[in-house]
Amino acid sequence: MTQAGARMRWWLLGALVLAALALWAVVLIALRYREPRALCGWGLESLGPACCALGQTLEAGRCEGEIVTCPAGLMLVQKPRPGCVLENEVINLSGGRLSVAPVDWEAEGSVEAKQVDIEPFSIDALEVSVARFSQCVQAKSCRQLAGNPRPGEPVTGVTPRTAERFCMFIGGRLPTSDEWLYAAAGSAGRRFAWGDTGLVCRRAAYGLVRGPCASGAVGPTLVGSRPAGRTPEGLYDMAGNVAEWTRQGKAHVARGGSFRSTQAKELKSWAHENTQQAAPHIGFRCAYDPPG
Repeated sequence: MTQAGARMRWWLLGALVLAALALWAVVLIALRYREPRALCGWGLESLGPACCALGQTLEAGRCEGEIVTCPAGLMLVQKPRPGCVLENEVINLSGGRLSVAPVDWEAEGSVEAKQVDIEPFSIDALEVSVARFSQCVQAKSCRQLAGNPRPGEPVTGVTPRTAERFCMFIGGRLPTSDEWLYAAAGSAGRRFAWGDTGLVCRRAAYGLVRGPCASGAVGPTLVGSRPAGRTPEGLYDMAGNVAEWTRQGKAHVARGGSFRSTQAKELKSWAHENTQQAAPHIGFRCAYDPPG
């Protein structure tokens, strides 16, 4: 190789090294200054593990501070304390055949194959929020919740009996375990509430304590804050945020996973937790019989 050729070779090698270093610098800057992951819907701000309204800051894993305004679609309530709340609606389900089977390796040994005919019923689109539960407290039909929970967060730390009492107060009841499963999976038997694939942080409020979606959570986030994870029928939070009480014969089971969940198997439609004890990660929603 001539001396000129050697110089050209070294020049090209140096240019390639400089180009690689420049590209790496651009990547580092982009990672440092990128926008935080938009975990929350409705225009809420994603602050760590929580979905907060404009003007609030994150303190000890919770949204604190005066609310400047609630995003469009959420209403500002003042009791039991100021907060942004998504208003509930009741979803009518026409019923059908619920087919359950161990369709993947995670279901093996956990899911018993069965077919159940589900009669028509209605169910809340949302988990029961603190603001909604406070109506029962004010009527002296329910006991005051412990602590100072945010109005838009789901009710937690209540027994199945307390959940049943609230549902009766508004003219409903807890859903049966099969009804809840039908509402989450549909007649198609979806693995997740929204479909068979696509478990990502913007669809379910999970993995908020020590990852994978965030860290530092001390409780659930606002009800309905993951609209990307709605069922085709319009139900929110059927996977994540809080597990939900359901009736199973004379006992109860909690379904749906929660903000504590870290694995896909805890959030699939068939996942459940056999317990009768109140817990900070378990809430509920109500179901209703057809008129007449």
